[in-house]
Amino acid sequence: MNSWLIEHLQRMNMTNALVRPEGFTREGYTSEETSAMEVFKDIAKELGLAVEVDAAGNIIARWEVPGGENAAVATGSHLDTVPNGGAFDGGAGVVCGLGAVKLLKEADFKPKRPIEVICFRSEESSRFGVSTIGSKAMSGLLDSSIGTLVDQHGTTLAEAVKSQGFNWDDLTKAKRSKEELKSFVELHIEQGMHINEHEKNYGIVKGVACPIRLAVTFSGKAGHTGTTPMDRRQDALAAAAPFISFVQDTALQLNDVYEKPLVATVSTLTSSPNSMNVIPQTVIAGVDIRSVDDGLKTKMADAIRSELERIEQATGVSISIEVLVDNPSVLLDENIAQQLVDAGNQEAYLAHHMDSGAGHDVMNMAQVWPSGLLFIPCKGGLSHHPDEYAAAEDLKMGSELLARYLMEATAL
Repeated sequence: MNSWLIEHLQRMNMTNALVRPEGFTREGYTSEETSAMEVFKDIAKELGLAVEVDAAGNIIARWEVPGGENAAVATGSHLDTVPNGGAFDGGAGVVCGLGAVKLLKEADFKPKRPIEVICFRSEESSRFGVSTIGSKAMSGLLDSSIGTLVDQHGTTLAEAVKSQGFNWDDLTKAKRSKEELKSFVELHIEQGMHINEHEKNYGIVKGVACPIRLAVTFSGKAGHTGTTPMDRRQDALAAAAPFISFVQDTALQLNDVYEKPLVATVSTLTSSPNSMNVIPQTVIAGVDIRSVDDGLKTKMADAIRSELERIEQATGVSISIEVLVDNPSVLLDENIAQQLVDAGNQEAYLAHHMDSGAGHDVMNMAQVWPSGLLFIPCKGGLSHHPDEYAAAEDLKMGSELLARYLMEATAL
């Protein structure tokens, strides 16, 4: 099984080496993503699954059950990557889903309801700033207005979708009814070290921390760096500098007080006119705040607003705040979590209960169908990096856990 998983993950990544210096660049709605998904389609057909492509470009590989229950039990993930990303983020969930089907077919298992392995389009937000587009479309959560978003090359999301053979105005037709699925489980690499630190084999996720994202604009006044006196400046970058440390320090302080962890990051910074001899006039800082405790996220955002008011008064630099995202965190189905624990017990694997600081397709699926998320370890907790790696033994474990879950969920 180990060699099959590695071989087919290589096939979908179109490589003979799953770890390589340049990593993989396969962004959403590009020809590279399409090519990888075509390989997924080929492998699914080799396993005897029926393949359907929906209006958003998601691929649904289905183990049909003649005369059985119509509502399917589904698993899956994505094959797009961040620029110079790794082969396992998303890909592990896709290959383990296919691996689970292979294990069940080899065991001559006869499901009483259909099984689906879903490969979602455009999970990463790196290209257009919006994540999980395919699963949003499938779960009916897609905001059609985002078609005007542009990537760094000026291509709109709608144009990117069209370039891969789909119509942006039709994406909402990918929405599925609640009756079509019984449940959904996603497997993903952990992107952290909690499993290893707790000396367990795999993770069961209780909740997914969705972010509050802010764009903070500091508006000062440009001037000559050599002739403008220091006490007559409105330097936007000087005003922004202490704010960066404030976000870091306040997040640490809140973690000392509250049980649920919170992370907050000034993750982007642009300065203009960005010239060596001109005082910075405008600085835009992007802030990402995450916790499964929505009240704690709000507390952090409120602290940021208070600090920005203080900086504005102290410096004379005008400051505005735009809320880009404010999504409630997602709690996953407790019954499915227990079923995944039971699956581990039957396979002699130990589960660690945890939360996810990163978003995944499952957070959209969970809005409509009972859903679960399981993590397998990744080396050093590293992800979104060329050195991202999950051991073949852990991929095998993931396939076995999914197979056991699918077996129990489709026997009812």
